[in-house]
Amino acid sequence: MSARRLTPNDMLFLYSESRETMMHVGGLLPFSPPPDAPPDFLRDVVDELRSGVKLYPPWNLRLKNPDMLRSPVHHWIEEDAPDIEYLVRRSALPSPGDERELGVLVSRLHSSDVDFHHPPWETHLIEGLEGGRFAIYTKMHHSLIDGFTAMRLLARSLSTDPDERMQPLFFTLPPDPRSRRAQRPAPPDGFFGAVKEQLNAARDVATVVRDLVRSLRDPFHDIIGPLQAPMCVLNGRIGRNRRFATQQYRLDHFKAMAKAGGGTLNDVVLALTGATLRRFLSELNALPSRPLIAMIPVNVRPKDDAGGGNAVGSMLASLATDVELPVERLDAVMTSTRAAKQQLEGMTRHAIVQLSALMLLPSGLQQLSGTSGRLRPQFNVVISNVPGPEEPLYFRGARLEAVYPMSIPIHGQALNITCQSYAGTLNFGFIGCRDTLPHLQRLAVYMGEAVTELSRALDVPVPAAED
Repeated sequence: MSARRLTPNDMLFLYSESRETMMHVGGLLPFSPPPDAPPDFLRDVVDELRSGVKLYPPWNLRLKNPDMLRSPVHHWIEEDAPDIEYLVRRSALPSPGDERELGVLVSRLHSSDVDFHHPPWETHLIEGLEGGRFAIYTKMHHSLIDGFTAMRLLARSLSTDPDERMQPLFFTLPPDPRSRRAQRPAPPDGFFGAVKEQLNAARDVATVVRDLVRSLRDPFHDIIGPLQAPMCVLNGRIGRNRRFATQQYRLDHFKAMAKAGGGTLNDVVLALTGATLRRFLSELNALPSRPLIAMIPVNVRPKDDAGGGNAVGSMLASLATDVELPVERLDAVMTSTRAAKQQLEGMTRHAIVQLSALMLLPSGLQQLSGTSGRLRPQFNVVISNVPGPEEPLYFRGARLEAVYPMSIPIHGQALNITCQSYAGTLNFGFIGCRDTLPHLQRLAVYMGEAVTELSRALDVPVPAAED
């Protein structure tokens, strides 16, 4: 068996794995069936898989030493004959199942850990939704794959042609032959070359850190530094049970708000999240007087990178939860994100990853020492925005309705929010600890009300379906 060594970033997700902090990400994909779909549409898919299929990397990779997650060195090895019946399962809701019942089922599925004695992922084919609809829920450990790579593989595994009826599932697709990663073997001096790249990047990091320290000394600075986040109920200890809520909006509506407000799509997402959390925490009588701080992952891969592993930087920004009016809140968010972006300008991707690791070191040390959720947090919530396919996609004639991402709550971070663009829509996934954050599903409702409020304040028409 060939072996591939995990990067330090990948191994960090293994080291953080525990009963309560399960480091897998996932996604919920609801589908509308084609008009000619037979009643046993999903059964035929399952029977096809059981008849024998070949899995390709990363879906056939498992840990060489699955019982030693905190080993200083880890390798992926290719599993010769993965147990497909374990990895791919068929589930059903009492027909006709509604969105709430689907959310309850997926919340429970996301509350169980992956088995590292197998490739660390699972897919559940869920039938029984009203109107003959079905859903595919997949979870995968973050040490195996990141959100960027998952979206690339999703786009490859579905078709833009509704008449295509032989499309294989994502885990049976061979690697893209056009990718540089598939074509180019590792150079013999890979280790020394990597060291050289990191040393060069370290010079950029030292310069940025020096400038950051100078900026933080200015009492009127806009940049967010380490340990500037307030204490909050979002940042306590968590249990293993999860709750999941979703919301979908028109992408052009969000872009119209961004244009009217003079900001970006990400600025609007952050401002609306700030409004949502402001109301949610106010009703719990737990809103801090200082603004909540968000950590925003930043993809640093080149455009032709096929993905795999983790290559993500980060920045910190204010959610302006201390600001009452929606436009003023958006302005405060834009001021914060512009300062964070200026900090990263001109840096190489290696330098951005290094700087992010350095800036997030306090959070990492809290996770490894078991003090997360007991000490002051470095940030209050993680908010990710993942670009997805722009065209409608189909699986054997069934139209993909939405892509709802599911991320990772951990000690000290009881809530995680991820949005994913797809075919003219923006899909939000709210995942959190069921015990720490009661009534988490209200976040989806309050987000909708925040969208209406900001739209009217900016004089942007609200689509009828969102009003």
